[in-house]
Amino acid sequence: MEFLCEIVQGLVALAAAGVIVVFVVAHVTASMVNLTRHEKEKYFLTANGDKELFPSLHDPHSRELSVVIPAYNEELRMPVMLEEAMEYLENRQKEHPSFTYEVIVVDDGSRDKTTEVALQYTRKYGADKVRVLTLVKNRGKGGAVRMGTMSSRGKLILMADADGATKFADIEKVEAGLHDLNPKPENMAVSCGSRAHLEQDSIAQRSFFRTFLMYGFHFLVWFFCVRGIKDTQCGFKLFTREAALRTFSSLHVERWAFDVELLYIAQCFKIPIAEVAVNWTEIEGSKLVPVWSWLQMGRDLVFIRLRYITGAWKLESPHKTD
Repeated sequence: MEFLCEIVQGLVALAAAGVIVVFVVAHVTASMVNLTRHEKEKYFLTANGDKELFPSLHDPHSRELSVVIPAYNEELRMPVMLEEAMEYLENRQKEHPSFTYEVIVVDDGSRDKTTEVALQYTRKYGADKVRVLTLVKNRGKGGAVRMGTMSSRGKLILMADADGATKFADIEKVEAGLHDLNPKPENMAVSCGSRAHLEQDSIAQRSFFRTFLMYGFHFLVWFFCVRGIKDTQCGFKLFTREAALRTFSSLHVERWAFDVELLYIAQCFKIPIAEVAVNWTEIEGSKLVPVWSWLQMGRDLVFIRLRYITGAWKLESPHKTD
């Protein structure tokens, strides 16, 4: 019996030491948010090829809607999405002339012709409607979305994936979800597109291992970061300008788990969040590597919470970028 107690005590001590090590590693390896822009990232090209300075999210809004599209090596998939988005936005403007919009394509350091393809839409519709922000180095999807958001002019800001997996007209659903949130403290609110209603059908098409990873990821999200949101990863989210400024100013994670940190920040600031079912179709060519990316996201989820707990990361007051 005494020997058994010693074993239990040893295991408890080992577990405690492991927890301490994880806390220390999370704190020591934490990197601060980098909002500094390369000189080339401060400008966009007009239809005539002239350079103009991007505005700032800190400025008052001058458009009803900004659409931020992160794009990494998307020269093949992006045109389908942009055609659908521009057709919807143009028709909406014709029906409601007071509706104004802009689309910001953020080329996240692509090695293909993503920028050249996006600039074709600048030349077709004008730089007042379509702007291209080309990042000098790849930051990751979260970094690209943040850079585009910080350069936007919209009263509302939608992040939308370049693959067009979500039907663009579903913006009306997330808009309705946003408007239904009440009250909106300091006009801050977020509406998330959700694929949770499609989960049972997708499980039937997945292997047991991938299903296990999915449920493991959902558990880590719930346990460490975000509760009450079934699908944190859908790339179709709508922010009020005030909510975007508050959340993106504190964002640290620039890779796949950035959505979770954004929603974690929103919940810390008590920003109301709606979750709205949207149409979604899986498009070939995903940049997400099933096992490795899920493991990276799992690590990031643990570290997000620990880094805020240890004070390595802090919720920031909105400040201007360089």
